[in-house]
Amino acid sequence: MPLNQIDLNSDVGESFGHYILGLDAEVIPHISSANIACGYHAGDPTVMRKTVALARANGVALGAHPGLPDLVGFGRRNMDVTLEEIKDFVTVQIGALQAVAALQGARLQHVKPHGALYTMAVKNPAIWDAVAEVIAKLDERLILFVLAGSDRKELEAIGKRRGIRMAFEFFADRAYNSDGSLVSRKLPGAVIHDNDEVAAKVLKLVKEGRVKTLAGSEIDLKAETICVHGDNPKALALVQKICETLKAAGVAVKAPADFL
Repeated sequence: MPLNQIDLNSDVGESFGHYILGLDAEVIPHISSANIACGYHAGDPTVMRKTVALARANGVALGAHPGLPDLVGFGRRNMDVTLEEIKDFVTVQIGALQAVAALQGARLQHVKPHGALYTMAVKNPAIWDAVAEVIAKLDERLILFVLAGSDRKELEAIGKRRGIRMAFEFFADRAYNSDGSLVSRKLPGAVIHDNDEVAAKVLKLVKEGRVKTLAGSEIDLKAETICVHGDNPKALALVQKICETLKAAGVAVKAPADFL
């Protein structure tokens, strides 16, 4: 990937009924890819329709953000489910958002599993493969977002076998271990709150392909998309800071379908 462009993605469309979550209208103008909740962990048909419209109005690529069927737990609790069940869950959610997008004359660019489904896949690559199998059958043009720091060769092999593209994802405000994994949120320092520090970290990743770990060492890490959270005013300021820093360095924010 050229060092002058990167994708910024954010989880959006997570309101439900009368309950408003996130700052979608404020965040979406600053990103290039939107991960839209599909109703299992958050979101509902009306929210999905409105979020697709908002993303399209801002020229932002559409992505499905399927999760486990755990609305009460916001999809963040592990579930004892089979690979076949996971394929069913993902199929229904991607299909629903595909239909919503199609009615607005649009198609999906990518799929990014949500919450516990994502973290379960990081520990069990067979889940990535199951999701990739579904994606390949629904629309082989879809890009699967996976965690940077995982075994890149293994995941690229899954993508090649299934005939789909992978985009490796970096988390802007999270600390990394020396093996490329994310520092557990249970540990101090797992989340970085200094906007300048996070922006500098993102720029170093894009320009040098390196990341400073929590222990102070540096590791090589390659990513095509960066997750930025904007579900509160402080996080929104961070998204704006990252965008300003990238722009000042001559780095264009583009959806991965434009450069992968």
